[in-house]
Amino acid sequence: MPYYVYRVGTLGVLTKLAEFASFRDASAHAKAVRAADAPGTAGRVKVMFADNELAAEDLLGQVREAPPSTADDD
Repeated sequence: MPYYVYRVGTLGVLTKLAEFASFRDASAHAKAVRAADAPGTAGRVKVMFADNELAAEDLLGQVREAPPSTADDD
């Protein structure tokens, strides 16, 4: 399965930046894009591992649950 690099913009708009066969290459590309972005640039750069582009975009659009709280959180 490939690794996809996306920019998640305002209002959750996804823009595919690249696709890689290895995580190392995808991660390096994402870090380079983040470093080249001007401070305060709208959007985040994410790496997603998925079967295809549609699955990657679906995973990026899902809201993740917060981890359960523990007694140590008080």
